[in-house]
Amino acid sequence: MPELQLLHTDHAPAVLAFELANRAYFAASVPDRGDDYFANFAERHQALLAEQEAGICRFHLLLAEDGEVLGRINLLDLADGSAELGFRIAEKAAGRGLATSAVNQICALAATDYGLTSLRARAAVHNAGSRAVLTKAGFTVTGEVVLSGCPGLRFERALGSV
Repeated sequence: MPELQLLHTDHAPAVLAFELANRAYFAASVPDRGDDYFANFAERHQALLAEQEAGICRFHLLLAEDGEVLGRINLLDLADGSAELGFRIAEKAAGRGLATSAVNQICALAATDYGLTSLRARAAVHNAGSRAVLTKAGFTVTGEVVLSGCPGLRFERALGSV
């Protein structure tokens, strides 16, 4: 059974492998991270850990029993009891309910461990999978947004009754 873990230094090789293996898959629904992201991955990983240590963000991995990264589920810009949710699941793990389960787990952690009262998220209109995950996890559409030039939707979920 996959396990949700807070990102730490030792995860770097597995996270890089996950991002490289799924680069084309992710680029079909979200903007590509670009070559610079991969060329400077070690520095970027350390910067994420510094943001996490400062309490600005919480980065989580969905790990298989063998330590392989199956997904990333992040809480960004924690402030005033709220944060932005972002997630991506490996192509080989898609369609099995892992994203919905992980998002529900993050919602519970956000309320109980991080003291948050609401989460925000965004998804491109053409990204039916992400929209479905958010809806199944109790998020509601609160407006429209443009994401990298494409139409998208804003979502929100109150965490009072996780």
